[in-house]
Amino acid sequence: MRQFLLAVAFCTASTAAFANCGGGWNSFITGLKNEAIEKGHSTSSVDRFFNSARQDPKVLKADRSQGVFKRDFVDFSRRIISKSRISKGRSNAKKYASVFQRAEQEFGVPAGVLLAFWALETDYGAVQGNFNTLNALLTLSHDCRRPELFRPQIFAALELFERNNFSPANTKGAWAGEIGMVQMLPEDIIENGMDGDGDGKISLKSSAPDALMSGAKMLNSLGWASGQAWLQEVQVPAKMDWSKTGLNTSLATSAWAEMGVKPRSGSFQGNAGSILLPMGRKGPAFIAYPNFHVYFEWNQSFVYVTTAAYFATRLSGAPVFDAGNPDPSLSDANMKALQKKLAARGHDVGKIDGILGSGTRAAVQKEQKRLGLPADAWPTIALLRKL
Repeated sequence: MRQFLLAVAFCTASTAAFANCGGGWNSFITGLKNEAIEKGHSTSSVDRFFNSARQDPKVLKADRSQGVFKRDFVDFSRRIISKSRISKGRSNAKKYASVFQRAEQEFGVPAGVLLAFWALETDYGAVQGNFNTLNALLTLSHDCRRPELFRPQIFAALELFERNNFSPANTKGAWAGEIGMVQMLPEDIIENGMDGDGDGKISLKSSAPDALMSGAKMLNSLGWASGQAWLQEVQVPAKMDWSKTGLNTSLATSAWAEMGVKPRSGSFQGNAGSILLPMGRKGPAFIAYPNFHVYFEWNQSFVYVTTAAYFATRLSGAPVFDAGNPDPSLSDANMKALQKKLAARGHDVGKIDGILGSGTRAAVQKEQKRLGLPADAWPTIALLRKL
């Protein structure tokens, strides 16, 4: 889940990485081996690394079947954030209190943020995936949908193999090649892997301290600002200029306050942010502070990111959000129909996939404004009919 939709692209001859995807499997592997040798790896090391290489059709099936992200925020978050996960989160917060304290001191990442990722990625380490990691990376690199993302990970895995920290035949993880309790790709491990428990090894699959410290270091490297909030629930007035909402507009909290926006409890936790309406003006409302944008460096799914950030606030003491009474979500067929209509009007909504991503949200908001509808970026039947 860590890399969902990251760098989604399609095969073009102009990109070097794409030139090496597709074709016969054996020639593809031979090409990788030759490239690895050119990079300075020994022939014997390369032969041993690729010896068990196999194509895995189950990986492609998983890559094409990500319907869970078609759920709306309220539905998805309620399914993901269970009482059990909250209870386990609080228990783990106590169990690894010293690790979380160190992570915040060194990298500025609060315990709630790390706990939420740990929970959503692997259910606190319980479900780390059973796909052979090398075969997953090879399969996705051979496939011409996103080879520019996965091909470099093969050589990073080779480097880990030469450090005795990766087994081509036995290392297992998620279908997209992520490894360990917080699901990190091989390049992430090389750049941010940490020995959190002091045993001299980096064991992201079996050591919670290693995984948590590595995750904190990675978030810090992606731009996480120490001591700063990331998401806070707010209440919005019945009427306001909804076109100002969304992640593309950031205003001072004093400006939002003048418009009638106020925190659901307490005071604003930052000086500026964006008003986030995951399900439109009638649904839950949040202010997203700059740290919220770091979540998109970890995962590109709007619903996943918002759920992860909100879950982190819950684990940090925030109450259950007010779901409000939003207009119903569009069906899969209607969402695709809407995307086709938006694309026909010149909007870039990406693939017609029924997923309400950032491109579709932006297009919806523009069309709502053009048609004189409340421009809250939430697609409705009324908008579909007007289009």
